[in-house]
Amino acid sequence: MRYSIQMRSLVLIAHNLRSTHNVGSLLRTAEGLGVEHVYLTGYTPYPLQASETRLPHHAQKIDAAIHKTALGAEQSQAWTYVADITPVLERLSTEGYTLAGLEQTAQSIPLPSYHPPDRIAIVLGREVEGIEPELLQQLSVHLEIPMFGRKESYNVVQAAAMALYHCRFSPM
Repeated sequence: MRYSIQMRSLVLIAHNLRSTHNVGSLLRTAEGLGVEHVYLTGYTPYPLQASETRLPHHAQKIDAAIHKTALGAEQSQAWTYVADITPVLERLSTEGYTLAGLEQTAQSIPLPSYHPPDRIAIVLGREVEGIEPELLQQLSVHLEIPMFGRKESYNVVQAAAMALYHCRFSPM
């Protein structure tokens, strides 16, 4: 079943993630929520690509691990690996995207209170430490998912799913 909704332009940036399983799950989640493009940056693992520069056995092992959770979304979801995140942020900003970091900071806005713009790029950071402070300074908004239990944060994929879902289905 396909839903008829007003489409906001969503981009996802996964910066310095370590887990291939998280990458695969992010690609699958992004594909399901109609994300326009996923950028895998820094040391984030990425699937096989046409202009492969990694050692073949290493690239194939990473690709297989990503496929385990992506279940083919690595083929249907548009994605790009870019080592340096800065040009990606600069280009998206020039194209009118709001750069939003999913991170708990003193300036963060609770996700349920946030009214997303027509074009938004959500930046995710490291699984344990989150987004680096230098990178946070380059982002125009910080979003936080309120926690009600004893834990301080969600898994990066679950957090991304909540943020993407909120941005996809919030009224325009």
